[in-house]
This record gives sequence, structure tokens and C-alpha cells, in this order.
Amino acid sequence: MVQIRIMPVDGADVVLPAYETSGAAGADVRAYLPDGPMIIETGARALVPTGLQMEIPPGFEVQVRPRSGLALKHGLMLANSPGTIDSDYRGPVGVIVLNAGDAPFEVTHGLRIAQLVVAPVVQAEFVPAGTLDDTTRGAGGFGSTGVG
Repeated sequence: MVQIRIMPVDGADVVLPAYETSGAAGADVRAYLPDGPMIIETGARALVPTGLQMEIPPGFEVQVRPRSGLALKHGLMLANSPGTIDSDYRGPVGVIVLNAGDAPFEVTHGLRIAQLVVAPVVQAEFVPAGTLDDTTRGAGGFGSTGVG
């Protein structure tokens, strides 16, 4: 098991991310809005604070992903999904939420706003090449393998 050290931002009284079931891949993270709710208008995006800072071990990242229930019921998405928190970042963690729904959405203090997935990272060496190996697909891009 990987250990992620968590520290509250400026002494905030926060709830640690938590797995809601034994088989969950993502740990829910909550909005930190002690001064009152935040309204995200339809079509707008907002940075929702979590009140957390974290120390991620080298060789890992924490991915920030949307919660499916908020996406289905309210049209809430993460604008940069999945977001990445790098192992050398130590600042406040925020969630960039986009309201693609049909009504303004009220984010309240303590609302489970996203989920965090810890993942290993492999860094590559990028090298210049004059040619690339051929494949059956070749340069075929979006939709080139058919629809459905």
C-alpha cells in the first residue's frame, strides 16, 4: 500500500479522502468551503478548494477524476479530467469543476466533489527519430478503425 501524507491548508479542519467501499479505486475528496457554498452557473467552471496539501512519493501521481453520480445527475465534469497531482507538488489541492448541466449547481462545504486515484508513473526518454516502424493502422486517426 502506498502512503500519501496529507496536511490541511493553513490549519483547516478537513476530512481526509476516503474510499467509500472496499473495492473502490478512487478515494472521495470533499469541498472545503467553511465560509459558505459556491454556485457554479451553467456552462461555467470554478476551482473548488479541498483544504488539503499532500506529499506523494516519487514514482506516483494522484489523478483527480469526476464522480459519476454528479456527472449523471447534475452534469458536473472536471475540466481537465483526469487531473494530475505530481509527486513534487506541495501546494493546495483544488478541483476544476465544469457545470455542463442545465441548472446552476451549489457546491456545499463537505460535498464529495471528486475522487482521487493513486497511480504509478513511468517516465520515458523521448528521442528524435528520422522514421517510425510501419503498422497496419499507420497514420489512421480518429474513427479510422470504424464506428461502434
